[in-house]
Amino acid sequence: MPGKNLSREEAQQRAAILSVDSYRVHLDVTSAVDPAAATFSSTTTIAFRSSAPGASTFVDLLAPAVRSVTLNGHALDPAAVFDGVRITLAGLAEQNLLVVEADCAYSRTGEGMHRFVDPVDGETYLYTHYEPADARRVFATFEQPDLKAPFGFTVTAPAAWDVYNNAVHEDVTAEGDTRVWQFAATRPISTYLTAVVAGPYHVERDHYRRELADGSTLEIPLAATCRRSLAPYFDADEIFTVTKQGLDYFHQEFDFPYPFGKYDQCFVPEYNIGAMENPGCVTFREDFVFRSKVTEASYEGRANVILHEMAHMWFGDLVTMKWWDDLWLKESFADFMGSFSQIEATKYQSAWITFANRRKAWAYRQDQFPTTHPITADIRDLEDAKLNFDGITYAKGASVLKQLVAYVGRDAFFEGVRQYFKRHAYGNTVLGDLLGALEQTSGRDLTAWSESWLQTAGVNSLTPQITTDAEGRITEFAVVQDGATARPHRIAIGCYDRDTVGGLVRTHRVELDVHGTRTVVPELAGLPRPALVLLNDDDLTYCKVRFDGHSLETLRSGLGEIADGLARALAWSAVWNLTRDGLMPARDYLALVLRFAGQESDIGVLQSLHQQVKAALDVYADPAWRSEGARLLADCALRELRAAAPGSDHQLAWARFLAQTAREQEQFQLLRGLLAGTARIDGLDVDQDLRWLFWLALASSGEAGTEELDAELAADNTASGRQNLTECLAALPTAEAKAAAWSAVIDSDELPNALVEAQITGFNQPGQRELTAGYAERYFALLEDIWSERSIEIAMRIVGGFFPRYQISEQTLAAAEAWLAEHSSAAPALRRLVLECHDDLARALRAQSCDRS
Repeated sequence: MPGKNLSREEAQQRAAILSVDSYRVHLDVTSAVDPAAATFSSTTTIAFRSSAPGASTFVDLLAPAVRSVTLNGHALDPAAVFDGVRITLAGLAEQNLLVVEADCAYSRTGEGMHRFVDPVDGETYLYTHYEPADARRVFATFEQPDLKAPFGFTVTAPAAWDVYNNAVHEDVTAEGDTRVWQFAATRPISTYLTAVVAGPYHVERDHYRRELADGSTLEIPLAATCRRSLAPYFDADEIFTVTKQGLDYFHQEFDFPYPFGKYDQCFVPEYNIGAMENPGCVTFREDFVFRSKVTEASYEGRANVILHEMAHMWFGDLVTMKWWDDLWLKESFADFMGSFSQIEATKYQSAWITFANRRKAWAYRQDQFPTTHPITADIRDLEDAKLNFDGITYAKGASVLKQLVAYVGRDAFFEGVRQYFKRHAYGNTVLGDLLGALEQTSGRDLTAWSESWLQTAGVNSLTPQITTDAEGRITEFAVVQDGATARPHRIAIGCYDRDTVGGLVRTHRVELDVHGTRTVVPELAGLPRPALVLLNDDDLTYCKVRFDGHSLETLRSGLGEIADGLARALAWSAVWNLTRDGLMPARDYLALVLRFAGQESDIGVLQSLHQQVKAALDVYADPAWRSEGARLLADCALRELRAAAPGSDHQLAWARFLAQTAREQEQFQLLRGLLAGTARIDGLDVDQDLRWLFWLALASSGEAGTEELDAELAADNTASGRQNLTECLAALPTAEAKAAAWSAVIDSDELPNALVEAQITGFNQPGQRELTAGYAERYFALLEDIWSERSIEIAMRIVGGFFPRYQISEQTLAAAEAWLAEHSSAAPALRRLVLECHDDLARALRAQSCDRS
């Protein structure tokens, strides 16, 4: 394989002849405090065996320089065996000892050893992130998940720093102005799960204790860290509360004691993802340290992520997929268990509503791309793996697991999981290993279920087909299933009618299995036709829900009156899917939001509606009507902001939405007045994060300039402040601002990942189509260079972020099609990204046609 990639076949060949006994890794990061220092010292000692003495293999390493390579006591010439990506090892013995001394690079992309300097106090912070294959940026490694081994780390760091690792530290020795941290060996884990976090982090500590069934006591030290400048905002007590609730729950259900000793949770800067399940040393994006007021949905979301990562300690860390084909064995389960445990163990009781409205929307979108794939995907190489951390692997997989629990029964599901952990602890598995355990405990043959749900791509639509007699009673009720493959669905059908006060409440519920393209439901025959029929009530399966005409008219006049929060969220999800599919005009969806969003009690659903209706306006609405729709949305945001309860989450959500939709001078003047303190809305605290949202609204509309933005930075010269300033400057509606943002990302690779994201987001404003139209041709011309020259993380951001998504025209669609046709040999992962962007564009054109008609 060329470049930095690694194929599945190569990994299989290597695993067939190798087993790894241990790693010892010594990192010297004392140079990190010197901004001019680009590298750190890394020494790796690997003890491994070969079942084929005399064979050759390779060890992975991405490093600027290798100083020495010693195999079984023999020095190898680095210039001869290291090509910048791999070290070739020839003439293996049965027992082998490899020592590699290298200079590895500090990262600004969030891959490998990321270095960050806090603008508040000048302190330097380090952390690692590897998934799927960036441990090789920090130490020499057999970079594949099925070559597990114990890891022992030694880290030399500045004396004022603390260092965190997967294991407890056994010794800390002072040596002049440094300290040497010696960590215990871990249990066998995969390379991508190792972690080092180092710097002057603020730390809070707690302790978890549990009496186990065998009479022993489990003790788990807990720690939570963040940068010192964020310490005043760090609500560690709430984090520890959720952590303990999760540990209680998973011990109860999994019956396998937490296997990794301590439990550190480190909140780190410029993190590329939400969090990473490094055993004993979980890393989170520091956006979860809330420095300004956030809604309850944000706390619920953080709790979900904490529990998601904790579930990984068993699903993924204790038992790990053999190769990335079976990524679902960890991510689908963690996504499911995050919501499942949240409902059963914490105060956050809206998890399934959030899942139905947010997570599944992600899955539905991904599953309708031409690049859709089964939950158990065909992962040919590492680039494929990187792109498959997607809505199918996470949210569709979790949806399918929710249905599986209903199918085999909760008790049988968890008993199968317990047996799976005990049978495969510290090992690697494939699809059949888990299904086999579940078949044993449930007594069900899961072969057909697996073929339909795990091994087949695509989403089905379920539509009610109802006939009635002259008195309005149902004579036949059927569920019609559309889709490339008809699947078995366990669903509930809810019948809703008005109660005495006008609310829509469920009057009948039928639960059944849907098979084939048409399933008759005799239980509903003879009932009066209800005002609303909701298929997949209670959200038992994964499907797109359609409505009969009568039900759709009920929703137009009464969606907000559905009394049950989950049912209402499902209705919102269904009408959004109709809009995306070009079956409901965008202006009709907007009308539903205008009429009923103010009544929505669930704050998470409300914030989803804000995101979706803005997308409907910007992408799916007829351009000739867009201005009118924008006026209606902005007026709605201002009206609901003034009407919201003072100090409420809803008030904050509407204030944020006003910042996204403001377009009239009256609205801009209110934002300016709130910033200056000359205007007031009772209960609304215009804190720092809200200030930046207001400034972004003013900047992107040409209502604020660089001097005012620089003055705001002076008052908030933090990492967050600098990211916000960067986005605001890139969002200014001038040709100069667009050119500067484009150049900052394309013409240099010096920007850190967080500022790359800020530049791209500011550049691509939906209301500035004329300013960015000229960049489309340049975008397509540079794609292959970007993919070959940048790290995959940054390349993905550029390819997806700079795609001319708001140039919604046949011309742009043709340009994307031409690039795909002319670059058939481009990297498959790059082609997948462009193809998905092309598909989004084609969908937008279809939706706009629907809105015009």
